[in-house]
Amino acid sequence: MKDGVASSDSIQVQLKKGALELCVLAMLSRKESYAYEISSALAEAVGIGESTIYPLMRRMQKEGLVKSRLVESSNGPSRKYYTLTHAGRQRLEQQTRDWRAFMTSVNHILGDSR
Repeated sequence: MKDGVASSDSIQVQLKKGALELCVLAMLSRKESYAYEISSALAEAVGIGESTIYPLMRRMQKEGLVKSRLVESSNGPSRKYYTLTHAGRQRLEQQTRDWRAFMTSVNHILGDSR
């Protein structure tokens, strides 16, 4: 932080971290997936690194938001595929509502500041 103002990079990192669970839940609502596939998609879309996904997936599983199953792979080690649980779908619905309300408020403020 320079002169009391957060850098653009710092703000971007915080925004990405804040939206990460929502993004993962949304991806898993469309299809089951494994952590590397999720992290690759997020890296391409919003620049989130692989090291961020694995702890998140463990936490989400511990909280009962996702469940996993091991699938044998002919190309290497087994992969752990994740799917949403009922609690995960409920969390996605709530976070989607919260995100949309937040974005509406921010967009309103930004519109008023021009």
